[in-house]
Amino acid sequence: MSDAPAAPARDAAADLRAIAFLLERANESTYRVRSFRGAAKTVAALRPDELTTRAAAGTLAELPGVGDVTARCIIESLAGEVPVYLRRLQATEGSDVGEAAQSLRAALRGDCHLHSDGPTAGRRSKRWRWPPCISATNTWLLTDHSPRLTVARGLTADRLREQLDLVEAITKSYPTGFRILTGIEVDINADGSLDQVDELLGRLDVRRWLGAQAACVTTRT
Repeated sequence: MSDAPAAPARDAAADLRAIAFLLERANESTYRVRSFRGAAKTVAALRPDELTTRAAAGTLAELPGVGDVTARCIIESLAGEVPVYLRRLQATEGSDVGEAAQSLRAALRGDCHLHSDGPTAGRRSKRWRWPPCISATNTWLLTDHSPRLTVARGLTADRLREQLDLVEAITKSYPTGFRILTGIEVDINADGSLDQVDELLGRLDVRRWLGAQAACVTTRT
């Protein structure tokens, strides 16, 4: 019997999100991508001890959005192993990408339109979810909505202020060279005013003004 210590558990939710990302990039079915993202969302909401207990009892598949395949991935992650499903995707990643596409991907430095999965969704979570390719990029632009767009849970002044403080803290926690730019899609009210307070608009790197007939983008200098 080996006396080697057991490998530390991996982040099961992160592994599931990585699988979803690679499936999406490979143009796999939307249903399959959503199934892994849904399972990741469920896992991220659980306490680590509850997740471990369910894995040991074989009851992971009883959780909303978790099926047999995703449950197996979770168990492998908790055992400190890269899930087999993820390893297979990583092994074939980019195999069908031409030279021109590879050059374009290598030049990628970020995403110019990214919504958060934190306060903008009405939660107070301190953990945001960034794509697995984040290590290969260095600038991301976060552009959530202003309060009037209730269907997207637009940010009130208090929630935008919380987000700006959180972005600053997150940026400092990542390696040098990585940056999250802050922005917002701001509705123009009928009277010509903007649907957010001036003090917070002044703290943003980018502001996109949305009116009935046109959109205008401004940047902070």
